[in-house]
Amino acid sequence: MSTWKELINDALDGDVLIANTLTEEEMNKKFDSRYGGSEGKPFTAWSETRVYFPVVYDGLEWVSSAPRNPSDEATEHCGGE
Repeated sequence: MSTWKELINDALDGDVLIANTLTEEEMNKKFDSRYGGSEGKPFTAWSETRVYFPVVYDGLEWVSSAPRNPSDEATEHCGGE
């Protein structure tokens, strides 16, 4: 079982979350992020440098991000093949 709070904190990699669309209760709600069906609530979250969002492939859920401002960083495909 996972929570968005745990998964987002892992994705932040030392960055600081400054806003998100989830309540504290929604951030701490446990769900099965493994294969099966998506259970995590949709969200968007922001740090000073990145925008974070949920990704799902075949029921496996995780957090990805893109630069908050224009940059030379290319965004990889999200999901799976």
